Amino acid sequence: MLAALIESIKQRLAAHVESRYGYRLAQLIVEQPPKTEMGDLAFPFCFELAKAARKAPRQLAAEIASAAGPIDGVSQIQVAGPGYINVFLDRATFFKQLFQARSTTPKSTGGGKIVLEHTNINPNKAAHIGHLRNAVLGDTFARLLRATNRQVEVQNYIDDTGVQVADVVVGFQRMENKTLAEIQTIPGKFDYYCWDLYANVSSFYERKPENALLRGAALRHIEEGNNETAELARYVSHRIVECHLKTMQRLGVEYDLLPKESDILHLKFWNHAFELLKKHGAIHLESSGKNQGCWVMRAAEKSSENGGATLDPASETEHDEDKVIVRSNGTVTYVGKDIAYQLWKLGLLGMDFFYHPFHQYASGHVAYMTNAQGNREIESPSFGGGSEVYNVIDSRQAYLQNIVVAGLRALGFKEQADRSTHFSYEMVALSPRCCEDLGIQLSEEDKQRPYVEVSGRKGLGVKADDLIDTLIENALQEVASRHADLPETEKRQIATTIAIGALRYFLLKYTRNSVIAFDFREALSFEGETGPYVQYAVVRANNIFRKVQEDDPACNATAVRGAIENGSLDSFLAKGIDDELWKLTYLAAQLETQIPLAIQLAEPAAVAKYLFSLAQAFNNFYHKHRIMIEPEPQRKRFLLALTQIIHARLLLGLDLLGIQVPSKM
Repeated sequence: MLAALIESIKQRLAAHVESRYGYRLAQLIVEQPPKTEMGDLAFPFCFELAKAARKAPRQLAAEIASAAGPIDGVSQIQVAGPGYINVFLDRATFFKQLFQARSTTPKSTGGGKIVLEHTNINPNKAAHIGHLRNAVLGDTFARLLRATNRQVEVQNYIDDTGVQVADVVVGFQRMENKTLAEIQTIPGKFDYYCWDLYANVSSFYERKPENALLRGAALRHIEEGNNETAELARYVSHRIVECHLKTMQRLGVEYDLLPKESDILHLKFWNHAFELLKKHGAIHLESSGKNQGCWVMRAAEKSSENGGATLDPASETEHDEDKVIVRSNGTVTYVGKDIAYQLWKLGLLGMDFFYHPFHQYASGHVAYMTNAQGNREIESPSFGGGSEVYNVIDSRQAYLQNIVVAGLRALGFKEQADRSTHFSYEMVALSPRCCEDLGIQLSEEDKQRPYVEVSGRKGLGVKADDLIDTLIENALQEVASRHADLPETEKRQIATTIAIGALRYFLLKYTRNSVIAFDFREALSFEGETGPYVQYAVVRANNIFRKVQEDDPACNATAVRGAIENGSLDSFLAKGIDDELWKLTYLAAQLETQIPLAIQLAEPAAVAKYLFSLAQAFNNFYHKHRIMIEPEPQRKRFLLALTQIIHARLLLGLDLLGIQVPSKM
């Protein structure tokens, strides 16, 4: 509603300027005045118009303000400063329209399907806290895009032929001497078992240098397929993927497609991409030097295909060198397979996977997995072929992501390269206090650090499920202390909702380029910028509705809506909404402008921070205005209507962040 109103005002002002001055404004920027009494919208276009009209900006602003005529939804136009046009909205009309608005999210008018890839956990061990940031960022961005009516296909790439899987295979075959049949009987959390095994493989390699050669042999067997090692790797990766899906489902994260790297190889996607790269001279076979026998993308050409800019902002030495795409032993590096995958995602490969249902969620949604074998006659969902691609991958992979884009440009797909976005983010670490809570032993030096980095290879880290379980238990203690009389199942349900909300909000409130030091006590706090604080604002609004209706059955949600719709509140609104309550109303309306901003910046933190501001403003409103004891009936209904507006925006905003609201707190 607010976005549509602003657009209408912009069009009216632009039409007036063109009609009177014969000048078409290139872009109408709109700002928000620093104070409510100065207006709701500020337009600085008179500074641009001044050059063409050869008049002072303030003189132009005065002419336009007096001659623009009445504009729907606008009560007043004023001149401000050296040439701003400040617009005051019709508060009564705006309030009624905002209350009655069925939709509070802007709808996109164009654009094809967006392929959004996120999570991408190596299927060799349990998910850890860093993976949660990836998944929550990706899931939230998908929710934001869908809120604007964009078609989004969420993919979770499964690197089932990488070195991490090979290491676990080596651990099973060479360290534990287990057969596939024996591995299949391992009980309990298989991803936890592999977590420890993966950490032990590193020590196995260090004990004897020749042991490291086993990794290369395992990799070749896995890539070749149709052998015992490949079958073992397939079982391990599929079973761990199931574990990952269950972990992410706890956070409300679901996927549409699970593309497997092995299928890219077995269906010859890579072979096709390889021939294209050779044909276009994008890669070269080295005949000498340290990369002899390797197919490489040369540094100078990568820079050229990237518009002459360096590929890596840090300019690390290794990044200035030629990038190996195919190793001398014939195995393909990650970036080579990713180029083929990116071509497929954009519908440029001319090839497709087979698909089969892999996992059904409680919601009924089905996640499909790619397959290298199938029947083209059987109807299956259509995947890939996106007009835009977002890859949610941590910032340490920026160089490799840039090479993928350089590969697209080298093949002549410049427009598609421009629509390929690396949605990067920084790592998640642990605060020293969090390590203490988890029983992780730290050195005195580490205790003084602002955060402690985790390492899956070293076995130092926090498994995602352990983190979630700990959050739930901590939240349960708080819930039990406040609501001792509730049934245990309800206490746990409330605690789970609070814990998941706390975790998701904590991972979203920081901008993507910020390193996060996770801390249990900070995340779960009911005060400050936290998920529980925003959840509590919604619970508080629910309590207001309940208590008011208990006190006065005639003053319910239906009655308040009726008072707005039948005009019985018009006389009260005509008296004017004071600046304090108008500021809160206008803030509530801005959710729909925050959504496109978050998408444009690829920064979900914008919505998280907005919701905290709205919750904070509502709590101040709650303490100042005692709705229960308000003696004047019309004012009481107005305050309840305003509460309903805020309640609806908080609920929608939290849903966009993937956060639910408990019944009690």
